[in-house]
Amino acid sequence: MYEPGMDLGGLQANLGGLPLGSADGQGVAWILQEMQGWDSPEIRAEVQQREADHGAWFTPGYLGERPITLAGVIIAPDRTALDDAMERARVAAGLSDTLLVVQDAVPKQAIVRRSGRPALQYVTDTKATYSLLMTAADPRRYETTQQSGTTGLPVVTGGLTPPITPPVTVTATTVAGQIVATNIGTIATRPVLRIDGPVTNPTVFAQYADGTVRRLAYSDTIASGEYLTIDVDAKQVLLNGTASRRRYLSAQWPDIPPQQSMTFQFAASGYNSSALLTATWRSAWL
Repeated sequence: MYEPGMDLGGLQANLGGLPLGSADGQGVAWILQEMQGWDSPEIRAEVQQREADHGAWFTPGYLGERPITLAGVIIAPDRTALDDAMERARVAAGLSDTLLVVQDAVPKQAIVRRSGRPALQYVTDTKATYSLLMTAADPRRYETTQQSGTTGLPVVTGGLTPPITPPVTVTATTVAGQIVATNIGTIATRPVLRIDGPVTNPTVFAQYADGTVRRLAYSDTIASGEYLTIDVDAKQVLLNGTASRRRYLSAQWPDIPPQQSMTFQFAASGYNSSALLTATWRSAWL
């Protein structure tokens, strides 16, 4: 009845291996009728009443977690296929991190986990309804395409090599090691920075469009073959992916503002052509 991959029209999303809004490889149709919570998470904020005066004071507002309900209808070729599909729905709505991809005009994704009992009900022996309650701890909706950029340390070219006879003037040119990162979304996003050695006392400068600079300075050496990962969102610094080196980092944690670009610049106490800075990020939406 349904060809594998058939677009069923309307909403489309992938919860793990479930192709909601289309037909899967077994010819089972996953009709997605509701996707509550994808529009916006809740707000964490308070209002404090003014003493002996009209009105109130707003406290800073933050986004809470994002509960998402995915609901619709399963139509299968037979009872056996329907039972199998319902079991797969229970597995997809798992207790561990699961990727949810929603086919918006710009496809977006979130990492979710089960946060309520999956409700699956038989309608006939080939048809059932489903309702899956998932929650994203990070409320941002991220672009599915990850952006990245890589640069080495700055290189100085030109200038003079002695011996010379004055007066002579030759300007030296510094080719700055930098990465331009753009966030096309509607909320600030946070990058992951990786520094590959060998390099001593590496520093990353994050420069905003208004000229403001934030600095991440690492006061130790990264040997050849080693790498340091700085996760700005988690405030985590790991050497070779395992050993914490947070104590060596002096940090002004940067984020990439919405609808803007910023520049990451790479520096160190000495030059090595093998040292590399890599920045990865995704545009993010409210």
